[in-house]
Amino acid sequence: MPSPRLPSKVARLLGTQMVVVIAVLVALWAFLLWGTRPNHPVKTTGGIDVTNVTITWIAFTVVILALALIHLIFARQLFSEAKGVRRGVKSW
Repeated sequence: MPSPRLPSKVARLLGTQMVVVIAVLVALWAFLLWGTRPNHPVKTTGGIDVTNVTITWIAFTVVILALALIHLIFARQLFSEAKGVRRGVKSW
């Protein structure tokens, strides 16, 4: 039966990709906040005001932070796997 561990290079590559995903999420978050900001002077905003903008920004921030945290946890696990650190999880 093959070993359940990843090769070191593969784990490091996947961990780096997880960190890149976090950077892309931050860029997406900044673009969404820029796109939903209230315009001054008020042009056609489609009915979005300061209250709706605040709610939208909070919702975007919570979702992006949750996704970034999940990717950070996976990246840390993959980097420790690349270093050869064993976790207390038993394989099948």
